Amino acid sequence: MRDFMMIVSVVVNILAMLGMVGGVLMHSGRGGGLSDMFGGAGSTALGSTAAERNLTRITTVFGIVWIGTVIALSFLLVR
Repeated sequence: MRDFMMIVSVVVNILAMLGMVGGVLMHSGRGGGLSDMFGGAGSTALGSTAAERNLTRITTVFGIVWIGTVIALSFLLVR
């Protein structure tokens, strides 16, 4: 059972890490970021602030999940 939980934790950890990296890379820097990816017209149709806000929330959730799996793995690795 312990090995199964370790494998599940590692898989969730890696998926959360990749999601977090993708979310950070899609955030706007000095340019438009996510709104520029849709050709610039997305700011009027989609509302770039709402898209950025949702992207921030999703990235935060990925970060919390990643931290949780790191803590879980630290407990699972202690024998």
